[in-house]
Amino acid sequence: LATIFWFTAEFGLCREGGDVRAFGAGLLSSFGELEYALTEKPEKRTFDPSQAAVQKYPITQYQPVYFVADSFRDATSKLREFNSMMRRPFQVRYNPYTQSVEVLDTKDKVQHFARTIRNEMQLLASALEQL
Repeated sequence: LATIFWFTAEFGLCREGGDVRAFGAGLLSSFGELEYALTEKPEKRTFDPSQAAVQKYPITQYQPVYFVADSFRDATSKLREFNSMMRRPFQVRYNPYTQSVEVLDTKDKVQHFARTIRNEMQLLASALEQL
């Protein structure tokens, strides 16, 4: 996932209105690399998370390869599909109260999450009864 992050959030390119545009923070913060990335010099590949995940990359020179998403929607869809195919011995959830991602990898954590859901559902049911 870190490599996919590198080729999207840091050095991502996206098509917009027929043009290729940069959206990665690494590109947007480096005028030289931004200019280079938008030339014909580097190789540009269609964004595919499974290929981006294993692509080697240098950290001390301009990237020889960039991945270009057809759109943000397409990139999001491809990332979600890639994520659904990943095998991992745990699940994750976003906690909006702490604004963090929680890893549900133990019985205690899963039970705590289940209690939280039960309490939230009771609160919701109570609120609906009062309407």
